[in-house]
Amino acid sequence: QVQLVESGGGSVQAGWSLRLSCAASGSTYSVNCMGWFRQVAGKEREEIATFYTASGSTRYADSVKARFTISQDNAKNTLYLQMNSLKPEDTAMYYCAADFSCSAVVYGTATYWGQGTQVTVSS
Repeated sequence: QVQLVESGGGSVQAGWSLRLSCAASGSTYSVNCMGWFRQVAGKEREEIATFYTASGSTRYADSVKARFTISQDNAKNTLYLQMNSLKPEDTAMYYCAADFSCSAVVYGTATYWGQGTQVTVSS
C-alpha cells in the first residue's frame, strides 16, 4: 500500500505561482510512476504531468506545458508540481497519483490517489 498526501493548494491571482507537494509513504519502492491530475466539478479528470521514476523523464499536457514543472525528491519521497503563470482556467482540485505501471498513471487508472488539494485562480 502507498499513501499519498497533497498540500500546497490555495487561492491566488492570475499570473502568480504555487507549488504543490505530494508526500508518499508506505511501499513506495513499488512505484514506478507518479503524476498530477486535476478535475473541475462536472468535468472529466485531466492528466497534467507524469514523472517516470527510473529515468526521470516527464510528460505534460499541452495546456500546462512551459508553465508547470513536475519533479521528485527521492530522499523525501515527495512529488512536486511547480505552477507558474497561473490562469483562471487552472482552477481545479489537484490530485496526486502513483502506480507500479506508468501506463496506469498516464491513463488515469492508477492504484493510489491522494485526497486532493484545491487551487483557485482569480482574474
